Amino acid sequence: MTENQMLDKVRAEELSTRLERVLNETEKVIVGQRSMMEGLLLGLITGGHILLEGVPGLAKTLAVSTLARTLDTGFRRIQFTPDLLPADITGTTIYNRETGDFTVKKGPVFSNIILADEINRAPAKVQSALLEAMQERQVTIGGETFPLADPFLVLATQNPIEQEGTYPLPEAQVDRFLLKLRVGYPTRDEEKLILERMAGHTLPEVDRIIDPVGIREIRDAVDTVFVDEKIKAYILDIVFASREPQAAGLDLAPLIAWGASPRATLALTQLSRARALLRGRAFVVPEDVKSVGSDVLRHRILVTYEAEAQNLTSDDVVMELLDNIEVP
Repeated sequence: MTENQMLDKVRAEELSTRLERVLNETEKVIVGQRSMMEGLLLGLITGGHILLEGVPGLAKTLAVSTLARTLDTGFRRIQFTPDLLPADITGTTIYNRETGDFTVKKGPVFSNIILADEINRAPAKVQSALLEAMQERQVTIGGETFPLADPFLVLATQNPIEQEGTYPLPEAQVDRFLLKLRVGYPTRDEEKLILERMAGHTLPEVDRIIDPVGIREIRDAVDTVFVDEKIKAYILDIVFASREPQAAGLDLAPLIAWGASPRATLALTQLSRARALLRGRAFVVPEDVKSVGSDVLRHRILVTYEAEAQNLTSDDVVMELLDNIEVP
């Protein structure tokens, strides 16, 4: 479908119901964390990679593996460690003494859903091994290029960089993540339910809901969700205000070192479409943009030392932008 073949209401509601079934299946295992699971699902149906950040023990790894279990796709987990090598991710060539030939042994990146667990436990050289795969959807081994599976999605978890033994991700790699999701602690009631459900018990089984064909079908539908010109202007206002806050009447210039890149404009648009579809709508409303705004922008806006001196983070800056840019 093209943008001229706009999605209709009935089809939007049908696809929304299917996506809701996926979320319901994950809730058999994951207690609370609804916004995180929705973020993972939005990344899946837009084809964008996701970075999850939170302290250990908040079910980041479990959330990704549970989502993968609801999909009839391949799934591989890569545990990032300080001694990991790039070839451990992408693969390598092996010499066969009997035939005198080199054969390619593909690495774990050759799957549909890749869980890059604790990605910032490995040095930058190893982290960068994912760059070509994430951006180009292909991997080069021994001078030969191999396309990756479709769909292909990297879901990476990282611990806060203040923790010992972590390496900050390079800015070029961070920008390739469509979303950066912050994972917080559960509420007291949620943690009580975790205790009752998980302590001493095996994980509940989840049903497979969507296969690769279904994922591509939903992605095509996302592209046809209607975005009004006023919504497009609203998205541009937000992004340009991060680069030129004074022109937008905001006193944020001393706090912002780098504004959001054009990738942010594309990500806001596509994720707003995906959220509208998840809500059963065939058109985007401003609330869709505001809802995904923090997850899209927090890793694309770099704050100054002055902001850090005031204990302000990129999240604080993003909230100022979203709260003060006029909504159509």
